[in-house]
Amino acid sequence: MTFVYPMTPTNLAGKILVVPIVSTANVAQLAADLLIATLSLKRIAILDPSYCIPVVGRREDGLGGITTPLELFSSPESEVVIIQQRSPVLVSRKQEFADSLLSFIQTSQFSSVLFMSGMDVAGRTDAQMMTPTYQIRLPQFQLSLLGTSLHRLEELPIPLYRPQGSDTEDQSIPFIPGGGLTRRILNSIPQGWAIPTGSLLQFVLEGDNAADAAMLASAAVDTLELTIPNGQLKAPSSWKAGLFGSPHDQSLYG
Repeated sequence: MTFVYPMTPTNLAGKILVVPIVSTANVAQLAADLLIATLSLKRIAILDPSYCIPVVGRREDGLGGITTPLELFSSPESEVVIIQQRSPVLVSRKQEFADSLLSFIQTSQFSSVLFMSGMDVAGRTDAQMMTPTYQIRLPQFQLSLLGTSLHRLEELPIPLYRPQGSDTEDQSIPFIPGGGLTRRILNSIPQGWAIPTGSLLQFVLEGDNAADAAMLASAAVDTLELTIPNGQLKAPSSWKAGLFGSPHDQSLYG
């Protein structure tokens, strides 16, 4: 079965793939929104929507056509490719989706992959109160990412995520509270995987998560050493139309 349906001929080899995982507060999708708008990326492909709960909607900025559950964004000038996922994967197809995604990553010959995920703040421990942002690396990349496009994960003050009471020598992928398919996908990476892979995780509380999304997107910008116009993230126009619905009539409050 075909996983990717290109709309614009694009050579993905050597580019960096950013994958937001549907998770707590949808903070990863919001961060992807910010990155796509800031870097002026365009839709270049539709990914097989049959894995996800069906959903359609209008496109950004009045563009023709419809928005689908899984889309790929990039531009000829950008070194980054971003997946945007707008609905959860069907329960019955979780493993199938993980396998298809990883196969797509390998066959496309991306130079590296960065996953982004939210985590339920209810699972946060006292030892994790210093920062909301953490990272996970695959065991084969625990020692060194030097010389790869993810080398900044070793240099930035983003601690490795470890659950309370876990063995510091344990290199397995830990349980991620509210992390959606993040752990399943990372655990599904096959032996011999040579593509540098990392994950940014952020503790969040459900609500207005625009600021949380900006923090996660900024961590991705720093990690990938991206240059953004005016050094400031740009929100998509759909956010201005009411990210969380239309505002209340102020006359209700006297």
